[in-house]
Amino acid sequence: MPLYTYRREDGTTFDFRQKFTDEPLTVDPETGQRVVRVVQLPGVIFKGSGFYVNDSKDASKASANGTPSKSSTESSSTEKAKETPSKDTSTVGAAAD
Repeated sequence: MPLYTYRREDGTTFDFRQKFTDEPLTVDPETGQRVVRVVQLPGVIFKGSGFYVNDSKDASKASANGTPSKSSTESSSTEKAKETPSKDTSTVGAAAD
């Protein structure tokens, strides 16, 4: 249950725990003064990018399903490139001279 802050007529405030479905108080239960609910900022503020549920979810799904993630496919392609022989460019340049 959330804790709401109310301001009395004399300017003092108090906190009162209520359900979401309860109506806001109009009278202080202790003093009988008229009260107004004080609107407060939320406790957490999300700014910028990267706070969405679907961010970085593909990598975790791929590893959970047993399919390789992007980083593992990149490493396997670089290993294949190392295995294939490369052309020796020193002989090509020597023939042109």
